[in-house]
Amino acid sequence: MIDITQELFTCAVYPGDTAPSRRSARSIKEGDECNLTDVALCAHNGTHLDAPSHFIEGGKGVDKVELSRLVGECLVCTYAQARTLPQTSRLLIKGDCPLDEETAKKFAAKYLLVGCEPQSVGDKNVHFALLSAEVAVLEGLALSGVKEGRYELLALPLKLGGCDGAPVRAVLRELRW
Repeated sequence: MIDITQELFTCAVYPGDTAPSRRSARSIKEGDECNLTDVALCAHNGTHLDAPSHFIEGGKGVDKVELSRLVGECLVCTYAQARTLPQTSRLLIKGDCPLDEETAKKFAAKYLLVGCEPQSVGDKNVHFALLSAEVAVLEGLALSGVKEGRYELLALPLKLGGCDGAPVRAVLRELRW
């Protein structure tokens, strides 16, 4: 398995978002019977899934996103390769991902999922084009060490009822034919 998830407490943070933090609520070292950590974060820190409600009033929350979109065969490629609309159901874009609205609309008509390395796939119009078509949007992926090619993707979000996004542990498994 190839872990393509950013570590949450050292991850990139989108400008203006709350950075993740943790504090020890209980500690064996301090005499408690167990260790217990409190965590505070923005639902869009690190590797995460955007739900339709992130940009669409009344859109589905992250707990209502169809999980089958987040598991299955995918293609890891560069943005230049992605613009040729390769045959796949799930597209993970390595490196810079300057999606524009026109490209996002083409992707929305073709893919179940679009993922990228930056903390955002694009502006409001890009998000709206993808999310209004219920394309799963994975952002903040760690793909720099991954070879381009076909893999099996497993990228399940935390089930945060009604939230507009959630952290994801994303992994790739090499396909064996």
